[in-house]
Amino acid sequence: MSVLRRTLVLSGVLVLAAAGCGSNSLEGGSTSAPTSAPASAPSSSGPDLSGALPAKIKTAKKIVVGVDASYPPNEFLQGGKTVAGMDVDLFNAVAQKFGVTVEWQPAGFDTIITGVQGGKYDMGISSFTINDKRKQQVNMVSYFNAGTLWATAKGNPKGVNADDACGKTVAVQKGTTQLEDDMPKRQAKCKTEGKPEIKLVVREKQDQATADLVGGKADAMLADSPVVLYAISQTNGQLEQLGDIYDAAPYGYVLPKKDTAFAAAIVEALKAMQADGSYKSALQKWNNDSGAITDFAVNP
Repeated sequence: MSVLRRTLVLSGVLVLAAAGCGSNSLEGGSTSAPTSAPASAPSSSGPDLSGALPAKIKTAKKIVVGVDASYPPNEFLQGGKTVAGMDVDLFNAVAQKFGVTVEWQPAGFDTIITGVQGGKYDMGISSFTINDKRKQQVNMVSYFNAGTLWATAKGNPKGVNADDACGKTVAVQKGTTQLEDDMPKRQAKCKTEGKPEIKLVVREKQDQATADLVGGKADAMLADSPVVLYAISQTNGQLEQLGDIYDAAPYGYVLPKKDTAFAAAIVEALKAMQADGSYKSALQKWNNDSGAITDFAVNP
């Protein structure tokens, strides 16, 4: 398994950290230089898709992508400036099918869709779960499947029950499906049952939420399943899975509403990658091939 080797010592334990945490604030945009995939000719396998590129991308010969690089193993900053991860490897390979490069621009997660709508980014790629709200704002192309998973400190010393977390302190990232869709339902259940509300620690970046849990500032955390499993593997036995993965749903590439032809062409690129084996290979590098899908689609 290819893993992020960089760690941060916090409260005497090893904590997962995306390189750049602390020194590079990702709130509202990048404070580090954007990174690009190497230039390449269109991939020889599969159909010629370059004609479907929007004019701006065709002229620039690159796709500018907004990404929250604090979500390992899917996207993180390596060496403080280079965006790396499963999403990065996979979409760099997609871009090769169009004969263009990718410029990855780190940004706050909750600013990316707005940035795509306003033309700051050509696309957004940052483990976005496809849901109805987002499909009303942008086009989304499905490429991977993930669910939600909880984690606690080893041995669950605070006795957290994910189905009854009332009164517990839970860390979660701002703008995520877990915060916007999952937590309101759980808070409503606590209120109905006359129990204290869940104390939410809402963080700008996922690696901060992970650090909160390992450092004892939170009793539990929840995030996308690949991210939680990776955090568990990288914290020297300090964390453990709580319960099972639930609410599995596809991730989607985010594109402007007007770019329907480009979105459809990305589907064809993914199908070509599935046929030539490069799709599965990119996921296997990060031990994420269990999330592989076959039904790539626009706004599924």
